[in-house]
Amino acid sequence: MSSVEELRPAPHDRNRIARDPDTHDVHTRHESQHPAALAEALRAVHRTPDTPSDSNSDSGYEARDKPLQSVLLRRKSGVDSYDNSASETPEILPMENPDLEEKSNSEHLQQSFSAPEFRSAGKGGKTYVVASDDAELREILRRGLEREREKRSPSRREKLRDMVFTRQFSTFDRQNQDAANSPFHGFYVLFWIAVAISIIKMAAENWRKTGNPLGTNEIMKTMFQRDVVVLLLSDGIMCGMTGVSWVIQRLVFLRYLDWERSGWVVQNIWQTLFIASVVNLTLLRDWPWTHTVFFVLHGLVMLMKQHSYAFYNGHLSSVYKKRQTLLLKPKQLESISPVTSPSLTSPRVSALSTSHLAHPPSADEYHERRHSLSKSRSGDQNDIENISRAIEAAEPLDMEQLHVFERLIKWEADALSDELRGKATDPTHYYPNNLTFLNHYEYIVFPTAVYELQYPRSETIDWSYVAEKACALIGVIFVMIMISQAFIYPVVMRTVFMKESGWTVAQRFGEFPWLLSDLIFPFMMEYLLAWYLIWETVLNILAELTYFADRSFYDAWWNSVSWDQYARDWNRPVHNFLLRHVYHSSISSMRVNKHTATLITFFLSACVHELVMWCIFKKLRGYLLILQMCQLPLVRMSRTRWLRDQKTFGNMIFWVGIFTGPSLLCSLYLVL
Repeated sequence: MSSVEELRPAPHDRNRIARDPDTHDVHTRHESQHPAALAEALRAVHRTPDTPSDSNSDSGYEARDKPLQSVLLRRKSGVDSYDNSASETPEILPMENPDLEEKSNSEHLQQSFSAPEFRSAGKGGKTYVVASDDAELREILRRGLEREREKRSPSRREKLRDMVFTRQFSTFDRQNQDAANSPFHGFYVLFWIAVAISIIKMAAENWRKTGNPLGTNEIMKTMFQRDVVVLLLSDGIMCGMTGVSWVIQRLVFLRYLDWERSGWVVQNIWQTLFIASVVNLTLLRDWPWTHTVFFVLHGLVMLMKQHSYAFYNGHLSSVYKKRQTLLLKPKQLESISPVTSPSLTSPRVSALSTSHLAHPPSADEYHERRHSLSKSRSGDQNDIENISRAIEAAEPLDMEQLHVFERLIKWEADALSDELRGKATDPTHYYPNNLTFLNHYEYIVFPTAVYELQYPRSETIDWSYVAEKACALIGVIFVMIMISQAFIYPVVMRTVFMKESGWTVAQRFGEFPWLLSDLIFPFMMEYLLAWYLIWETVLNILAELTYFADRSFYDAWWNSVSWDQYARDWNRPVHNFLLRHVYHSSISSMRVNKHTATLITFFLSACVHELVMWCIFKKLRGYLLILQMCQLPLVRMSRTRWLRDQKTFGNMIFWVGIFTGPSLLCSLYLVL
């Protein structure tokens, strides 16, 4: 059993200590008149002062204004798996002493604590009595307890949020056993039966009236009348041009660009030119709305992919550069001859934070420690920088400094190496091995907007599954065309006739309620089918063809009770992108709180949606932006005590918004 060293207040009965046969007087009478420094006390028992790594106190250490407290210094008995020498790090715990609280005279307290001494603690252990108002002890306690409190705090600000990808299926996928065993599975089957019967009925009516199941077929003619080949070629070129982001990252890695200075600026300039070219091409070619919607939406996806790829690898390039610099320091330390006397070179060992050496080096531990030190504003957050300056200046260092400096640098370098590995298990995916032409374009075709070093992959391609989803893709497109042709196209033509006939705005607005009622159900169906088309068929086809195993493209958004839940669940790829690169990046880079970050995220999303509406209607009205920003007060309202537990009512509000939103927007753009 390991020995235990305790720092306790001297008992009031000094004669009891004198009777202890194991009591040792280690200071002169002159030294006993003043509290001994903690460093001196630890050197007396051949221990080096260190920063505490653990604390059993959740409260921060209050400085000189609070009553003096006694502390317990206990050496850990376990051996750390990373560094055996870390077991020598003492653990400082505050102790309760009711006797001290009863004393109000500070001079009497000082006299009680003025004689530092040893006494037996059993089996060779010794107890050292020291004043708890020691300045060095106070500083170590303050820093240790602040760091421990920050480590336990749930809020962590990281530059890039880690995304977790796992092997899973989408909700409506036949391979998802949870969905197949759901008690509501029959309603899913009933929905598609009802859709099939409705389409058959519409096709029969069209055949009877026009001799064609598709009716007059204006929408199909618009889709395939012109520029289909140009559209496909333009889309291929657009995807190929994403390689510019890969070239920029290669230049950053080769040190032609510094990511933290000019690299991110060059990347943002390229992204601006990219999306401007995408939008401008739709205007130059005067494409119909079907071509425009496809090309602009796909361009926005490519923009998000490039941003995630560039800024994640840009962050890793800074980590890699810092690690390479640190790896040079141990070699410089080897060339330094230690001085025999204690060195006066700063930083002193007693001023360094070494509690983290008791933990294995990892990216999470590294970020947690940096965040804790930055919030506590303690001086040890620049330990590595101070050590590097001391090494570069070739200042005299003693053996203890050389040993501690080497351990700190090694831990920091290993933690940075862990961050460069990320979630990857294959060394070929570690940074910078991932900066290959193949890796970039493989990511471009993956059904995700967030870049990671490695994703969970499936073993084989199920071609029957691909054929099934392809048939569903064609079928859903056919159903959407039928609904648009039968119910939406006549309403649009009616508004065009109103404008061509010279109807005033007041007259057109008088037709607004009837237009809204005519469009509400067709747009609801188009909304559901468009969502199913993209997130259940297209993304699953891409996932199967690219061996992408994480199929969680959406969650049960139809059960949403608030608009923020809907924003999280209906489009998981875009939500993950906004979460990492807008929400968390706003918090870490702009130093804003979570409410401001939420406002920034919603506003950016609303602006992008408004851009798409402008490309379709060639009108900048801001209707969609206003309606989307109105979701924020609704979110706040859903969290009030009156609505917080009203799940059914919240879901009703959500569905009313889904029913009326798309048709309301279309009616406004058509009438005004």
